Amino acid sequence: QVQLVESGGGLVQAGGSLRLSCAASRSLFSIYAMGWYRQRPGKQRELVAGISSGGRTNYADSVKGRFTISSDNAKNTIYLQMNSLQPEDTAVYYCHAETVYGSSTLDSWGQGTQVTVSS
Repeated sequence: QVQLVESGGGLVQAGGSLRLSCAASRSLFSIYAMGWYRQRPGKQRELVAGISSGGRTNYADSVKGRFTISSDNAKNTIYLQMNSLQPEDTAVYYCHAETVYGSSTLDSWGQGTQVTVSS
């Protein structure tokens, strides 16, 4: 399993920016894929952005062009740069890691960090 520690959440006005960080307890090269999910009030958890060990990225349609996911292998850390934030981006954001063991996969989650966007 991978331990994940998130940071960088907070309160920001609409149109502002935040950067989330997620530090992993092991090398990113040993992790199949990582990503950011969010859970808005009264909603199910949803994928925001993902990044594979090979560096391929994918985004939810609602954040394309505003959010950027990246990784720093030397620091075992991934980031989510969030620009042009809107009130509907308010959510608890979770870091996720998927590791592969033979034919099985294991999901690891961070504790979550609150992002609140005021109008």
